[in-house]
Amino acid sequence: MTTVDRNYNDADEIVMERSHLDEVIHEIDINSKVLFTWDYERSRTALVKLYEKAKTSQWNATTDLPWETEVDNERLASEMGGSNERFNVLRENPGSPVRHWGEAEWTRFRIEMQNFMLSQFLHGEQGALVCTGLITSTVPWIDAKYYAATQVMDEARHVEVFGRYLDEKMGGTYPISPQLASLLDSIIVDGRWDITYLGMQIMVEGLALAAFGLMHMITQEPLLKKLLRYVMSDEARHVAFGVLSLKEFYAGLSAPEIRSRQEFAFEAALALRNRFSAQDVWSRLGADPKAVVRFLNQNPNPGEQMFQTMLFSKIVPNCKKLGLLDAGDGWLRQKFTEIGIIQFEDWVDTTEEYGTLDAVAADRVEGEPAA
Repeated sequence: MTTVDRNYNDADEIVMERSHLDEVIHEIDINSKVLFTWDYERSRTALVKLYEKAKTSQWNATTDLPWETEVDNERLASEMGGSNERFNVLRENPGSPVRHWGEAEWTRFRIEMQNFMLSQFLHGEQGALVCTGLITSTVPWIDAKYYAATQVMDEARHVEVFGRYLDEKMGGTYPISPQLASLLDSIIVDGRWDITYLGMQIMVEGLALAAFGLMHMITQEPLLKKLLRYVMSDEARHVAFGVLSLKEFYAGLSAPEIRSRQEFAFEAALALRNRFSAQDVWSRLGADPKAVVRFLNQNPNPGEQMFQTMLFSKIVPNCKKLGLLDAGDGWLRQKFTEIGIIQFEDWVDTTEEYGTLDAVAADRVEGEPAA
């Protein structure tokens, strides 16, 4: 990724072509080095602790979730309607490109947005599955290889549960958004093991953790609520894994090397933000995605952007923990300020909270008296 001065809110920048994504199999050439290590000493205490936590917090997607639950898609979409408040200006402004929509169209929009969001979670989890498999072969430390192997299992389970929920309860899946696809390609193609960590563990997984938390807080649908709670338990460990590993490595990098990581993190943040423009939803409903995005940018409402900015509440403090915010001349701090997410810098970082999110352990404790 190359960072240059440009208008980050330009509709032509945000809405991307997706013609190259229509094939089922997507092939990427990579240049990663495969690293064996013959040093088996368990020297990284924090990673050892994380690995032990992962071993005792596994769950079975088939037997531990109430798949018999009937899901009312319209009710579910209505529950989650608050997360789409940033689009309300499209209903109220006479210049809106979808001002002619009635209640039936907006109801369908809410349902399609729910499907779209869950679909992107599904595709992101497969990205994490592939990236973590790469980490097991490219990271130089045995403790990191051990933990990454447990995350591969976690990610397979996440792909399984989101895929099954979309297929059985939502009636189908949206294709991957061009913005997310481009980001996953960039993470994998780069070849440097720490970029795989930074792009996936810190940026993609960090945003997913925040999004799952917000959705879990809002929805009352029992299957989705428990699914998200268990997935969040795993995701918190994954993000902590990235922070613990990169903090040590980044402490030894030169200023130019750190700057390249800052630029990568910012470009990843833009891609993650832009995927929530939901261009495929607008296209499916017969609206022009660029016209919609252009209108939203010309008619901003800070209150309606809350959901989108809250999604970065895990990313920003973790970047600060890594020293990326203020390294050099504070370039990343400035960029995060420009896109309106710097306010989260002092929120708790994930290395301090992953234990409190262990829903699997909590449920086992609750179940002990009954047993």
